[in-house]
Amino acid sequence: MQHIPKGFLLIVLSSLLLAQSTYPPPTNLVTIPTAGTLVRGSFSLDMRVQKDGGFSTGLKVGITDRFQFGMSFGASNLIGDDSLKWYPHPEVNIKYRLIDETKSMPGIAIGLNSQGYGAYNEILERYEVKAYGLYAAASKNWATPLGNMGIHVGVNQNFLEILDQDEDQSLFMGIDLEFNPELSLLVEYNAALNENDMKAEDIAINRGGYLNAAVRWTFVERLHIEMDFNNLLFDEDKVDYFNRELKIIYIEYF
Repeated sequence: MQHIPKGFLLIVLSSLLLAQSTYPPPTNLVTIPTAGTLVRGSFSLDMRVQKDGGFSTGLKVGITDRFQFGMSFGASNLIGDDSLKWYPHPEVNIKYRLIDETKSMPGIAIGLNSQGYGAYNEILERYEVKAYGLYAAASKNWATPLGNMGIHVGVNQNFLEILDQDEDQSLFMGIDLEFNPELSLLVEYNAALNENDMKAEDIAINRGGYLNAAVRWTFVERLHIEMDFNNLLFDEDKVDYFNRELKIIYIEYF
């Protein structure tokens, strides 16, 4: 039996490392933020097709390897024959990674995301699903025989959508699992502790928080198509079924 040349092994290992770096951990799951950030000189454009003809789009830019900045905007009833309802103003998405992930420690990031989901309630000045607001997120990733697996947890405080008289802090967690470089499964839970009291409870469409799942497919390099299944713990008294959305994400470098 012939010995495998050491040079060949080095080439294979280098190729594996480069292949892993081509697919960095996600900066977001379905809705929750992770501790991941865009690298310097890259940008991400995402488009979300929501229920009732809703549509939102966002642009995020990696300013440094730790800091990213973005803005988003959208509307309800963009598709269909109902009257168009634009969101009141653009929203911001800022994230800074405080601590890099190591083999023994998770990465930690802080950020601000003012973009909520669904229709905007002009009376209560909030989205159907509140934005995460200020947050801190921790992420830990592992290499598996299939690909990357990441676990993400965090705490958030929304200080903007508070006219419903529920200003509590909330918690979120999630997991992403790569089956191969093209296909990933995402599962997340948003406790929505700021939607279970006072007026917020009356209009909340969840029962015990938001459980979301998604299948993310890298259709071509840097282009992701995602099918989301949101609010799996829906309140049957307020909605008939869980929410299905389509999201497209494009990442490029400049």
